[in-house]
Amino acid sequence: MSRQDWFTGKRWGMFTHYLPVPAGDGTGQYCSAEDWNRRIDRFDAELLASHLHEVGADYFCITIGQNSGHYCAPNPVYDELVGISPSKCTRRDLIADISAALAPYGIDLWVYLPSGAPCAEPQAVERLEWVDGRGERLASFQRKWEAVIREWSLRWGTKVKGWWIDGCYYPEDMYNFPDEPNFASLAAAIRSGNPDAVVGFNRGLEYPFLLQSSSDDYTAGEVGEWLPVPSARELESLNGKKLHVLSYLGQTWSLGEPRFPDELVVGYSKLICGKGGIITWDAPLEINGAIPEAYRRQMKVLNEALK
Repeated sequence: MSRQDWFTGKRWGMFTHYLPVPAGDGTGQYCSAEDWNRRIDRFDAELLASHLHEVGADYFCITIGQNSGHYCAPNPVYDELVGISPSKCTRRDLIADISAALAPYGIDLWVYLPSGAPCAEPQAVERLEWVDGRGERLASFQRKWEAVIREWSLRWGTKVKGWWIDGCYYPEDMYNFPDEPNFASLAAAIRSGNPDAVVGFNRGLEYPFLLQSSSDDYTAGEVGEWLPVPSARELESLNGKKLHVLSYLGQTWSLGEPRFPDELVVGYSKLICGKGGIITWDAPLEINGAIPEAYRRQMKVLNEALK
């Protein structure tokens, strides 16, 4: 069985950035550990699952965390490495709970994680030996981050079917080496709990349709304000791996009202699916995990058009 088999029958999915974004600078640094725990405790995984079933999504992707250092699942390896107390990793394992809520509907779960340390958390940056910028291999950091990822992967096992790894902006400096740490060792850590998990490494907006390594199972496909069309040469270069596109339905990632008319969302999605790909649309969630009504309406239109 090939990991590519997971994509069989898949058309589209929903992605969300569920983060502690305050009214301040957006880093989450004003959200305390207890505030974050209270918020995650109120998240209604069953309500989210029912909404995803209602709109017809084939899979769902959620952020484990991002730059603030707040994560929506426990990780004792991370806690030991960074020494932050109280931990900003939640007591509740929201990822496991969402997976359990999705299972009766046959909806698969992906997770998002940056490839770097949480840059707005100075103690984590220091303890993990992270440097944000070109020119550093950061072997010590990579080994620590692989250990953090391995802990989550082993915790969740087959409950998580896919990983979207952000921020692989400097592959020539950090990952493209025959010896470890490299893309292969990072992928091995990600798949330690589920060897069949599909993985994509994101280099950024400039290369949405190019695979970054032999360990990728699909194109990261990050698309921003414009909606590009993959060329025949790009499709040929995939060599049997999956074309995948990720963009946002709102004004930006998980913010604002829907920016496109239904016809454009449907047309671009049909174009990608018609080229053998799948498409993932980002939309916000309400604090309790509900998909806002305006997005549910548009997703239902999309789903009906892709049947």
